[in-house]
Amino acid sequence: MNIATIFLDIGNVLLTNGWDRHMRRRAAELYQLDYEEMNERHHLTFDTYEEGKLSLDEYLNRLVFYEDRAFTREDFKAYMFDQSRQTPEMAQTAELIKGLKAKYSLKIATVSNEGLELTRYRIKKFNLGSFVDFFLSSCFVHYRKPDADLYRLALDCAQVMPQQAVYIDDRAMFVEVARGLGIRGIHHTGYESTKAALAAMGLKLEN
Repeated sequence: MNIATIFLDIGNVLLTNGWDRHMRRRAAELYQLDYEEMNERHHLTFDTYEEGKLSLDEYLNRLVFYEDRAFTREDFKAYMFDQSRQTPEMAQTAELIKGLKAKYSLKIATVSNEGLELTRYRIKKFNLGSFVDFFLSSCFVHYRKPDADLYRLALDCAQVMPQQAVYIDDRAMFVEVARGLGIRGIHHTGYESTKAALAAMGLKLEN
């Protein structure tokens, strides 16, 4: 079957991660927090936030503001939002997806694990809606990868058979789950390798 849809992750594919362990460690250093305690609290509650069952303020109440701090909640949230970047290579990947969408009339959808406020910020800040047709974020649908139901929902929303879809993610296990459902998978390690993998599937910009 011809490929009709590309599903792809946002973090480490189109943009940097929204809030990973490296960012948390830098935050702990900047705001003089106990990183080990902060990280333990993060792991105990972040899944709930990513599934859209906690607001960012509620998450931060558990992570940081369970006691008085010398900095404000708004300062800390601004720091979190400011961690989102698009490197030149990620911008290349985005342009590749845009070009393939236009050439092959593809549907493009993101399948990601992210909290609500960060997801909304990143979509708007980087204008992802200019080429992504729909966003299946864990905070919207209340499933998190690697739950196979999230991939099934993606197929239903796109109205395609598994063999008509490609899934791109920087985490090999998530790609394996998609492949287990019959979706073609690409483990994203960089722009060039993903471009070559898509070309091998018949999706290329050059004639």
